[in-house]
Amino acid sequence: MEKITYRAGDSNLELVIGDITRQDTEAVVNAANKQLAPGGGVAGAIHAAAGPKLWEECKTLKGADTSEAKITKGYGLPAKYIIHTVGPVYTNSPSDPVSLGRSYQNSLKLASKEGIDSVSFPSLSTGAFGYPVDRAAEVALKTVIDYLKKNQDIKLVRFTLFSKKDFEAYKAALEKIT
Repeated sequence: MEKITYRAGDSNLELVIGDITRQDTEAVVNAANKQLAPGGGVAGAIHAAAGPKLWEECKTLKGADTSEAKITKGYGLPAKYIIHTVGPVYTNSPSDPVSLGRSYQNSLKLASKEGIDSVSFPSLSTGAFGYPVDRAAEVALKTVIDYLKKNQDIKLVRFTLFSKKDFEAYKAALEKIT
C-alpha cells in the first residue's frame, strides 16, 4: 500500500489509497448530505457498512448545515465514531474554500472535544458535490496541518483516498504547501 506520512507538530498526517469504511482510526469522517441520510459515494458506503442503526441515530440529529459537524457511534465499522460533515457544493465562488476549510476544521474541533486521537477523512466535496480534487486537496491539507500544529491532542489524521488519481492530487498539494 502506498502511504505518505508528514509530521505536523506532534501529530502525523497520512495519505493512503483505501476504503474509508475499513479504517482503524478512532473516528472516520462521513462526507454527509444535509439530512445525514444514506446516499451515494462516501455516505452510502459508510451507511451500508455501519448498518441500519446508524441511520436511526442520524435521524435524531435533525440534519446538519454546510460545514457543520455532528458525531454518532460507528456501529458496524472498525472506527468507534463517525463524524458527519456537510461539505460545500462547488460553485467556483470565493466562499467555496472557506466552507470546505470549515468542514475539516469543525470535524477536527469535534474530535478534539470528544477526546478522539485519530481520524480518517475522505476527500470532502469532490464526488457528487463537484469540487475539483486538486483545489480541494490544498484547502484540506492546509486546514488540517494548521490545526495539528496548534492542537496536539489528535495524534493521527489520515486522508483515505478512493483512487490513485485522488492520491496523486493530494500528494502534489502536500508537496506544494510544505
